[in-house]
Amino acid sequence: MAALREMPRGGRHLLSAASHWKPCPSSLRRCASTDASPPASASSIPDIPDIEQDSGLTSPIVTRQDVKITDPRRRASRRNFELPHERYRFHPPKYDRGPRHPVQRLPSSDPVARDFSPGPFNLPRLKQTFHSTTASDIMTLMYQHTPPGTPDKPERIRLREWDDSSPYMINRPKRGPRGHDVLFPLEKPIDWRNIPEIRAVHLAMYTPKAKKNPDHLIIARSVLQTITGVRPTITTTKTSVSQWGIVKGDRSGAKCSVYGDQAYELVDKIIHLVFPKIKDWAGIEGTTGDSTGNISWGLDPQTMMYFPEVEANYSLYPAKMITGCRFTLETTAKSDRHARLLCMSLGIPFYGKLVD
Repeated sequence: MAALREMPRGGRHLLSAASHWKPCPSSLRRCASTDASPPASASSIPDIPDIEQDSGLTSPIVTRQDVKITDPRRRASRRNFELPHERYRFHPPKYDRGPRHPVQRLPSSDPVARDFSPGPFNLPRLKQTFHSTTASDIMTLMYQHTPPGTPDKPERIRLREWDDSSPYMINRPKRGPRGHDVLFPLEKPIDWRNIPEIRAVHLAMYTPKAKKNPDHLIIARSVLQTITGVRPTITTTKTSVSQWGIVKGDRSGAKCSVYGDQAYELVDKIIHLVFPKIKDWAGIEGTTGDSTGNISWGLDPQTMMYFPEVEANYSLYPAKMITGCRFTLETTAKSDRHARLLCMSLGIPFYGKLVD
């Protein structure tokens, strides 16, 4: 009893009369390793049901004759409850009847949707940065406060009218801009609906020596396919030039295009891996653009080796057969000014006079 008083309070509580624990020789042992016990015989080892005693390779092989074939109609007739009728199942609508319609189309990521397309399987780093940071910065840079009640500016007249000097000019349709008949899209203020984004990247290589040596086309196609992961197509000349020895229909180069996430990954690779390696490079000329939101630039044959895919296996390509490449960045912008703003926010530098 004196030994019980000297024990701590927790031990006395466990060994008290109110507790169901009682001292026993097995529980008062210090450690099982201090008392060596003789090895147990094989018959005294208990069976462990969680571990399989037999190997999985010894399982019988199921053949086609062992499979029991059942009649689906007989199995369906034995059901106590029938499956729901076809009219009770959900059918995605075939047409989009507007955002107010009670039945809406499912997103393309849903397997039940009619236009189901698996993915996306990856999220490019540049695209994630654009949606999280760059898009809001573009809206902040292009914000112009207009006080309430300010009248709208009159729309610029782009079509020219005919004068009344001749009766043949009455009720004639208006003429296009002076010098050309192409109407460029109107530049609307940037808001949350029309933030410019990257739509596609188009690459093209011109190989004038391919007429005498077709191996130049093989090198051009291999370089483009290595960079983009897309199989390029062969381009041909549209007109004949006798002074240069060019005949209409001759194979003159290769081209390819990348869209969506692949375009963002390619632009990210060009901005962070290729452009910084070019020595004494000022950037893209500020006058580039086609007035519809597309920016173009070119790279020399020596610059093409800066792509990591080409640089890793540069010895496989004949250096004298690699030609320059022309890149065209297609955006959703409606003017060169907005497209240039998108490129500058992503990290593409410009130099010289910036033309709107």
